[in-house]
Amino acid sequence: MGRRRVTLADVAKATGVSTTTVSLVLAGRGRDLRISEEVERRVRSTAQELGYRRKTLSVGLRAGRSRTIGFLSDTVASSLLAGAMIRGALEAAHQRDFMLFFGESGGDPEVERTLVEAMRDRQVEGIVFAAMYTRVVGVPEGLDRGPAVLLNALPAACSSLPVVLPDEVGAGRAAAQVLVEAGHREGIHLVGAGPGLDDVPPNSIAATERLVGIRQVFGGAGVEEVSARWCPKWMPEDGYRATGEILRRYRPRALLCLNDRLAFGAYQALAEAGLSVPDDVSVVSFDDHPIASWVRPRLTTVALPHHELGAKAVEVLFAAAEQRSRPRGAPVVHRVPMPLRRGESVKAVRAS
Repeated sequence: MGRRRVTLADVAKATGVSTTTVSLVLAGRGRDLRISEEVERRVRSTAQELGYRRKTLSVGLRAGRSRTIGFLSDTVASSLLAGAMIRGALEAAHQRDFMLFFGESGGDPEVERTLVEAMRDRQVEGIVFAAMYTRVVGVPEGLDRGPAVLLNALPAACSSLPVVLPDEVGAGRAAAQVLVEAGHREGIHLVGAGPGLDDVPPNSIAATERLVGIRQVFGGAGVEEVSARWCPKWMPEDGYRATGEILRRYRPRALLCLNDRLAFGAYQALAEAGLSVPDDVSVVSFDDHPIASWVRPRLTTVALPHHELGAKAVEVLFAAAEQRSRPRGAPVVHRVPMPLRRGESVKAVRAS
């Protein structure tokens, strides 16, 4: 069996610096970015001692290039919620001995166009264009002039760029299945959207797709929710208000909230009404926001796989770069599964 290939991560661990620092030094860019001479010497010495060799260029990728890719977002880079998306992309890039350049536009189309131009001028191998939440976006001018991937975004106009999205329909099925398997058949209310598939917050692809998955499972099990409360935003105060409206008319047995912040508000309204989760009312939600682990009992939620989304986008980007010609027509959409995180917010219903 051949000897295992030494990676950038191996050199970084042995040197005691980050993988990014090693990559910059070995790419000859250490001094440009003010990495000290002493660190440069240690990195180069360690790489030589370990026998590190750079990978040969992949077939189909352009020769003699920068070994960098761009990551352009609206607000992802400064968001605590989606920081794992960046880490997933970074790790996937580092595994291929590539660096990642970040840019953030704040959602300004002109800034997006300028950042795309700047990244192309610096000869990045490709660009991941990411949105904080799944939405329809205008594809920046120049993005399709080289390998690129849309992450958490669908193109507003015709585009052949590949797309990476969370599997929201599958998430809706998973959340509904939790209640069905626990024996809930009556007294179920939706908080956040509905009753129709068009009754969702503006531009909320996630809401529509989650409702599709929920209705698939409920329909198959012969379950009909009692009510569905549309919310203009998915914040705790919206969940609190919607749950209060439900309690004024009904005695709910289960709440299926369209995100964890809504569920947090629902918890407060239930507590004020003297109702206990899950003894009186079961609650299921989506996103795996930190709120889900803070509340008591811990919330059962279907997680947004931020890390996996970032890694998948880089994987798809490299696959797109290796294609000699880009297929035209509808974009290929890659769906990343959303895992269920079981808490203690759902109680099984005894058969009567």
